Amino acid sequence: MHDAALVIFDCDGVLVDSERISNNVLRDMLVEMGIAISFDDTVQRFMGSSMPVCLQRIAQLRGRPPPADFMRQFALRTKVAFTSSLTVVPGVIEVLSSLAMPFCVASNGNHAKVNFTLGHTGLLPRFAGRIFTAEDVVHPKPAPDLFLHAARSLNAEAAQVVVVEDTPTGIAAAKAAGMRAIGFAAMTPAAMLREAGADVVAANMPEVRHMLAAR
Repeated sequence: MHDAALVIFDCDGVLVDSERISNNVLRDMLVEMGIAISFDDTVQRFMGSSMPVCLQRIAQLRGRPPPADFMRQFALRTKVAFTSSLTVVPGVIEVLSSLAMPFCVASNGNHAKVNFTLGHTGLLPRFAGRIFTAEDVVHPKPAPDLFLHAARSLNAEAAQVVVVEDTPTGIAAAKAAGMRAIGFAAMTPAAMLREAGADVVAANMPEVRHMLAAR
């Protein structure tokens, strides 16, 4: 994929090892609301989705909307958990350091969350001025809008962009945008990423680095 003009990284689960932490917090809050749900089921239902979509799914599970302060409480509790235990995804520093082409981050989270997680893990300087989130577009992933917005902002043609994503939602968005997609199978089964349209699937960051450097 050496002819790529731009590499777009998802944030949660790709750059920062946050998916396990945030899904644990979410599961705890769902159980507190009386929803019997396992960690694996939480991951399957919510991982990679924007917060408005998550709120809709919680309302469906619960039979009524979550409490009015749910989003605020989730943000507070997640931030506490991140502060104590958030780390970069192993090997990601080496990937970023090895790239000859421009790169950016495009997340279904919001700017406050992405700035915090990248800042807390020391990655923020590497992405300064190249952070795109669901807040920047009308339709978040799985729509292609966010990735297309990032590519336009950095003067890259969609066909020359490679996206690194760890959820079917993100892979679907990349393929809808006409981009190549590397599926990062850290928490999502590789078969699910392939089914969503991933061109290749990596089990770890050294494999991602190899794929991005492949000639």
